[in-house]
Amino acid sequence: MNPTGASLGVAVAVGLLSALTAVVVPRRLRAVASGVGTALCGAAAVASGIWAMSGTAFSLRLPALLPLSGVTIMVDALGGLFLAVVGAVAVAAGVYAVGYARDSAGRLVQAVFPLFVVAMLLVVCAASVGTLLVCWELMALFSLLLVLAEHKRRPEVAEAGRWYAVMTHLGLIAILIGLLVLAAHASTDSFPALRDAGRHLSPTAAAVVFLLALVGFGAKAGILPLHAWLPRAHPEAPSPVSALMSAAMVNLGVYGIVRVGFDLLGGGPRWWWLVVLALGAASAVYGILQAAMSTDLKRLLGYSTTENMGLALVGVGAAGMFASAGDLVLAGLSLAAALLHVVNHAAFKTLLFLAAGSVLHGAGSRDLDALGGLRVSMPATSAAFGLGALAASALPPGTAFVSEWLLLQALIHGLPASGAATAIAMPIAVAAVALTAGLAVATFVKAFGVGFLARPRSSGAENARESPAAMLAGMGIAGAACVGLALLPGVVLPAIGSVAGRVVGSPGPTLADAVTVRLAGVAGSLSPLMMAIALAAATVLVIGVLRAVAVRRARRAARLWDCGAGPLSARMEYTATSFAEPLQRVFDNVVEPETDVDVTHSRESAYLVEAVRYRRQVPDRIERRLYRPVLTAVAAWGRAGRRLATGSVHRYLGYGFYTVCGLLILLAVLP
Repeated sequence: MNPTGASLGVAVAVGLLSALTAVVVPRRLRAVASGVGTALCGAAAVASGIWAMSGTAFSLRLPALLPLSGVTIMVDALGGLFLAVVGAVAVAAGVYAVGYARDSAGRLVQAVFPLFVVAMLLVVCAASVGTLLVCWELMALFSLLLVLAEHKRRPEVAEAGRWYAVMTHLGLIAILIGLLVLAAHASTDSFPALRDAGRHLSPTAAAVVFLLALVGFGAKAGILPLHAWLPRAHPEAPSPVSALMSAAMVNLGVYGIVRVGFDLLGGGPRWWWLVVLALGAASAVYGILQAAMSTDLKRLLGYSTTENMGLALVGVGAAGMFASAGDLVLAGLSLAAALLHVVNHAAFKTLLFLAAGSVLHGAGSRDLDALGGLRVSMPATSAAFGLGALAASALPPGTAFVSEWLLLQALIHGLPASGAATAIAMPIAVAAVALTAGLAVATFVKAFGVGFLARPRSSGAENARESPAAMLAGMGIAGAACVGLALLPGVVLPAIGSVAGRVVGSPGPTLADAVTVRLAGVAGSLSPLMMAIALAAATVLVIGVLRAVAVRRARRAARLWDCGAGPLSARMEYTATSFAEPLQRVFDNVVEPETDVDVTHSRESAYLVEAVRYRRQVPDRIERRLYRPVLTAVAAWGRAGRRLATGSVHRYLGYGFYTVCGLLILLAVLP
């Protein structure tokens, strides 16, 4: 028996069974049935993905399951990697959901949760246009139901659901048209037939297919300017769902671009990948800028997802450019960096969203300006979020450092490549990655320092309580994955390098040496494990010195000089808004903040000020410039259309009569 297929079958069967069980069991057991079933489904998917990456492919055709095309399943090395990523995220989210959803165990939500995971698994296993589109739509439908799970509690959830529904179906339409154009030149809609047809497409038809696929899959990945749904839907969804969407589902957008661009279309010209690289760089910089300005913890993480998907597409775009120039080694290295970043992002974003859900569960708020002091009342959650913040920052020994450093190595080694486009694009990409890394550090210092280390700024933060054991266990699983990927990247790099080599047609770059901290011309190297040990020793030394100095000063003076102001209060400390103020001033022309100052004068005299109220808002500039005019035009069109609906049956019959007459005249005129 094929172990890849057997593990995949177990994953699908367990997911379907857990959904059914969550419907029939009593209320108190629904969360356990759904969460445990989802975790077991994810574990089986991880096993299937590992088998596929090791070279054990699997294919299955069920012609009677869907009309016309049937169902075609195939798991290759590329699909196995994403299968393992989705499964690993599902394990942590499923364990976490047992404790998170115990108080709100609705039948529909608990049944849809494992079905959402099954749909994502089937997306990466689909091997025909019909199968992919059906599974993609099921994934969108299940995720929409989960986003709307708490619509009765908060009105913002319904708005987020509308944005998500519209954007995801616009993306589906783009994917549908693109793949149908490709399938029209093939004998069947199966991927092998599409692969053969893609090599013989005209340049115009191939460009249309690729650009439509880029729009459709890019919308799911949250790439600019199709990101508007992401910072809305992810914060409003329940936290285990947010983790699945942000750490697993968005990765399937990257999977789709790689599958269509490299596999089905065979690579394509350089300008395709220059567009991908440019969109990725813009998304990375803009996403982390918006995250740095945000005071909503989950919204901050949502924009961070746009940033990290942008970084992954920078690697994908660079790989395509190198492959089009014939440098398959650099192409494999760039794609390996992108795929490694997908894996790393899945690990630390799972941890961060689960920790954010723990904060919301314990303190009742996700507003950083209303939090603070959580390290005392929620020490385990604080440690988990701190670990996730370090992993998301591109600093050693963080998880993101390994993949971003590998990406920088690939981009820098590509600087001497021939061609004006490459010579211009690579330095800009390097600058974008470096800027993104610096802003990411500032963003997560703000999130962790203000939200966890400062003094409590609200009664909810002051009276916060630690989360249940199941939630802490889910965070622990994700945290262990972050630590393992940061300290021992060599465990996964050979497999990822092999996958990247197969995709670009290269035997695979030597990634064991490429991951070391080394640039051209610099002798010596330092592995991430040795770097982590050195940094840990340096941290312990610094903490010891600081504590010794603090004890010595405490002996000299019982109390430090406080300028007569008394002990510190929460109002004397930085808030998330004030912390981001310097960055906002630097990037004022990019983010275009909106400020409002209300001055209340005294009743006795207009020259006396009673109160001053300052408000600052940093709206999404792209949404304001692009989507708001479109929405305004659609609303105006809708208002105009109401004039046609007068309630008169005679008028409605007249509309139909005139329409039929117009069609008949048109058919008569056309040759």
